[in-house]
Amino acid sequence: MSIVSFILTVIIAMIIGIVADKLSPVKMPGSWAGAIIAGFVGAWVGEYLFGSWGPMLVGFSLVPSLIGAFIVVIVAGIIAKLFD
Repeated sequence: MSIVSFILTVIIAMIIGIVADKLSPVKMPGSWAGAIIAGFVGAWVGEYLFGSWGPMLVGFSLVPSLIGAFIVVIVAGIIAKLFD
């Protein structure tokens, strides 16, 4: 993996995490780092639960990744509120 593809992967994960954070009723803790983590974990969860379909960008299936990131943001937000 080249440095350019790594940077693009991180940027797409961050965008997916930010969009999921904006759509969810609870907020993702951790600002931009939380968004990146939500994007990566959400991509894994979404593709595991829903498969790989829809538009692909830099290795991410966008629709399942966004749904998975939405789930991750909700779970992380609820856990953060419990310990707040």
